[in-house]
Amino acid sequence: MQRRPWSREELILAINLYYKIPFGQLHNRNHEIIELAALINRTPSAVSWKLVNFASFDSSLQDRGIKGAQNASKLDREIWDEFYTHLDLLSFESEMLLLERHNTKNNIDLQVLGKEGKDKVRDVKTRVNQSFFRSTILASYNNRCCITGLSNPEFLIASHIVPWSIDKKNRLNPQNGLLLNALHDKAFEFGFLTILPDYMIRVCSELLKSNEANVKNYFHKYHETKMELPSRFLPNVEFLKYHNQERFRQ
Repeated sequence: MQRRPWSREELILAINLYYKIPFGQLHNRNHEIIELAALINRTPSAVSWKLVNFASFDSSLQDRGIKGAQNASKLDREIWDEFYTHLDLLSFESEMLLLERHNTKNNIDLQVLGKEGKDKVRDVKTRVNQSFFRSTILASYNNRCCITGLSNPEFLIASHIVPWSIDKKNRLNPQNGLLLNALHDKAFEFGFLTILPDYMIRVCSELLKSNEANVKNYFHKYHETKMELPSRFLPNVEFLKYHNQERFRQ
């Protein structure tokens, strides 16, 4: 029997899922893979293999010596490049496709949005894209704060290294993200700590001079220790340099 070719829509949905589940869970027993397979009328094994194919294009894995499958198609590559290059557009498009496939499109009614104007549409896109970014960062860091190892999702923030307001192009770039607990997210945002290009944590001198027990417990103990690295999408060195130079209080 001739295999049914993958459509662009199916590939976009598969890449969406690739971004949102940890690399070590790309197997056909993963409930999210099983769910997507049912939505697009594919087998879980077919979806799993497609995700492993995408891993062969993931430079963040290649930098760590990890290779995906070697039987990806030309179309796989084209759609991967399109998704990565236009994350803001393709993440939103793929999320809308998921809503349609789940028959929950009324949760965000696109016809109503069109009538309500550009500002409403922009607000919805922002919320959807922020949710996609959070899911990507949670998956990359295996749901653990990269400083403390805290694994309670309610306390975790998908932090931007270069702030959302400053770098529009890299707002959804997972290499512009860190997974931090709420306290260290604020400390990072306001420059009380930073991550160096060698992934060492540095706390500002103001906090290091403090003798307060809580400051010592929450900050001193992590100074000059290495952050927990993500399974993929390592923080971009240039983004870290920006934070060191422009945000960190020294």
